[in-house]
Amino acid sequence: MQQPAPPADTDTLLERRKRLLGPAYRLFYEEPLHLVRGEGVWLHDAEGRRYLDAYNNVASVGHAHPQVVQALARQAAVLNTHTRYLHEGVLDYAERLLGHLPSELGQAMFTCTGSEANDLALRIARAHTGAQGVVITRWAYHGVTTVLAEASPSLGAGMKLGAAVRTVAAPDSYREAGADMGQRLARDVRAAIADLQEQGLQPAALLVDTVFSSDGLCTAPAGFLQPAVEAIREVGGLFIADEVQPGFGRTGEAFWGFARHGVVPDIVTLGKPMGNGHPVAGLAVRPEVLAAFGRECRYFNTFGGNPVSMAVASAVLDVIEQEALQANALTVGQYLREGLLALAARHEAVGDVRGAGLFVSVELVNDRVRRQADGPLAARVVNGMRRAGVLLSASGPQANCLKIRPPLVFSKANADELLDKLDGVLKAAT
Repeated sequence: MQQPAPPADTDTLLERRKRLLGPAYRLFYEEPLHLVRGEGVWLHDAEGRRYLDAYNNVASVGHAHPQVVQALARQAAVLNTHTRYLHEGVLDYAERLLGHLPSELGQAMFTCTGSEANDLALRIARAHTGAQGVVITRWAYHGVTTVLAEASPSLGAGMKLGAAVRTVAAPDSYREAGADMGQRLARDVRAAIADLQEQGLQPAALLVDTVFSSDGLCTAPAGFLQPAVEAIREVGGLFIADEVQPGFGRTGEAFWGFARHGVVPDIVTLGKPMGNGHPVAGLAVRPEVLAAFGRECRYFNTFGGNPVSMAVASAVLDVIEQEALQANALTVGQYLREGLLALAARHEAVGDVRGAGLFVSVELVNDRVRRQADGPLAARVVNGMRRAGVLLSASGPQANCLKIRPPLVFSKANADELLDKLDGVLKAAT
């Protein structure tokens, strides 16, 4: 029996990657990972070492979940085609998805990626309003199409904002009083609208990730988003809730991030966790908002809504419901935050712990009194955790907020391992 070839060494892979993929791609960690297998909350590298995955919301119900894999294989063995033919799969999934959303959001459309979903949402918003302006937060990330990259300042200084894009400071519960945060955000949205109007532009939409994850995460107090939504609607604009990161039960308290704020969006965009790693995404929309786009344009996406993707997405919903993963996110997330607060009592560098469910941020600072961000420390911690066998990342304008966003099957035992490793890494890094 022929033995499998040994894994390529890191230097060889790095050279091939640079030669074949070009200079624009980036890797995580100072010591890149060569992963070959995933299962549940674990990722395994080419040398057989396993890592606790505390970062991937893409594999929302766990890496290689058997029920999802079986659904994919079963449908792929029968038929895969596009939505220009009749097929029950896309209709069955649309009904299930819309059943998890407010009744006002009565229609769904499907894409392959969250970038495509946000791009389509802006096209719909602009057709409905007849306007072009978009208001986003200052360090937002919404996608990689040309339109979305120009509305994603977190991509870096090399990516210029679009002429019709305006930014507002994200809510910051660490540095702002909760009672004032929502009103301040609304004032900033109104100022952004006024600036658009001074330039002869009208606002089409306020587009926000409903947990503000790229901005460093802000989840409390629940309800603070309402005044900003009212501000955009006062001038005929729409509220687009980007649920690519917080959606599908991750916050524990609600199935969607926007639901925690007591608002019903005009459009909700979906992505990563929808297919547990399979490229399926989409949006839900008020029918009256979609009407103008439907009259003026035809929508066609070769792979969006195909039978295999719909079978996968439906299996993900099955697993979330059958394994009570929203409830798990609530329980384990609370347990994890309590453990992190205990670490904060021992480590002066931990300035703040915040989050909802299994979406948690640990803000690292070099001065608690002045609440001064410490991005270099966060980089050391992220890389130290990788060496310790736990994968996480960092977010925020200063990249000083540890981003903890594990698969929804994360357990209290997994949380204990993360806490133990983080305690040791913080000691070594500070």
